Amino acid sequence: MAAALRCCRHLHPLLACSSLATARRLPQAPAGCPAPIPPGCRQHVRQVMLTTQLATKKAKGKGQTQARVNISASLVEDIINLEETSEDMQAVVEALKEDFNRNLSVRTSPGALDHIIVMTKDGKFPLNQLGQISLKSPQLVIVNMTSFPESTAAAMKAIRESGMNLNPEVDGTLIRVPIPKVTREHRESLAKLAKQSTNKSKDALRKVRSKSVNQVKKFKNKVSEDTIWLLEKQIQQMADSAAAEMDKLLAAKTKELLG
Repeated sequence: MAAALRCCRHLHPLLACSSLATARRLPQAPAGCPAPIPPGCRQHVRQVMLTTQLATKKAKGKGQTQARVNISASLVEDIINLEETSEDMQAVVEALKEDFNRNLSVRTSPGALDHIIVMTKDGKFPLNQLGQISLKSPQLVIVNMTSFPESTAAAMKAIRESGMNLNPEVDGTLIRVPIPKVTREHRESLAKLAKQSTNKSKDALRKVRSKSVNQVKKFKNKVSEDTIWLLEKQIQQMADSAAAEMDKLLAAKTKELLG
């Protein structure tokens, strides 16, 4: 403590005449400034400067632009694979995009039923692996369950609970699926489903972020606190970017559904 206090007298003039407050490495005192900091004090001063810098960044108000962190992946590859983290986050975004395109359309088509998951006694299967799906007319889709008649009831249940506002009717091994009229209520129901899907995807994104942050924290006794903070900051920025992309997808889908 005494050493730190002795060193603090060097700090104020240094802040006044150099760019040390924003530097990650301590330079020599510029010409015209007081005497250089003794070597034994530099670490103390650096810690004070780092604390000041981080506190300033964290105290910035909402809406203000903050400098983005961009650490070279090769420099921290022994701690965490940032590229893999980015890919995992992007995979969540792509899954949401696929869900929107496949399941949240104003017009129901035979293809929209393909990937409805059916729970059978033998496991989970996409509907198109159990039955033959065809368009009988613009207002009717037929699912032929002749190949797996024992799964007809399970397929009916899956279609009814798909969230697509469908009310199937069974005729032997044939499932008739009337196409509902595009009402305002139906559009609003789909928009609500889009919001729910987005929230689930954000939960998945948070899990990816937490997993990565926990991986970084395992090295807190092996690398500097500064490095840990910067990595956590970059991971958070990656997650924020993915979440913003999800919000854009949701806004576009909502606009498409509600017209």
